[in-house]
Amino acid sequence: MINFQHDILPLKNLIFRTALRIVLNREEAEDIVQDTLMKLWQKRDELAQVANLEAFALASARNLAIDRKEKMENRNISLDDTLHDRPDEGLTEGDRLMTQQETHRLVADVINSLPEKQRTVIQLRDIEGKNYREIAEVLSISESDVKVTLFRARNEVKEKIFQKKSFFL
Repeated sequence: MINFQHDILPLKNLIFRTALRIVLNREEAEDIVQDTLMKLWQKRDELAQVANLEAFALASARNLAIDRKEKMENRNISLDDTLHDRPDEGLTEGDRLMTQQETHRLVADVINSLPEKQRTVIQLRDIEGKNYREIAEVLSISESDVKVTLFRARNEVKEKIFQKKSFFL
């Protein structure tokens, strides 16, 4: 028997990070976490037969996130200048801090521009530290497909960062 508080609730942050990486919107990701937890609660009696509860929860969240992202892309998005970065505000530690922030922002932007599958694989492998087998289970793909996708995603990130840095040189 699955103990929801002991077995499912600890996955909440992982589910959130996975959803956020897909939808790129904090509020939507929070909604996805709630929806995923509700679905898991409704299926709590069936979860004892699930071999890997974490992979099942992440796959459920991923599917919800993809659905939400497709819906979001069909809506008109209003532009609000408070949502845009203002790199010259709040810098107190000088050039080092600014360079570090810009580098992090550049890498995040490049990763966020990747196709959903590549972005998810990078999130699960490089940020969450999952192994190939776990990622394959979450995404319902083979381990070799995970490796190929990760290789292509990392190359794409390197290429885009190099192009952006070359532009500023």
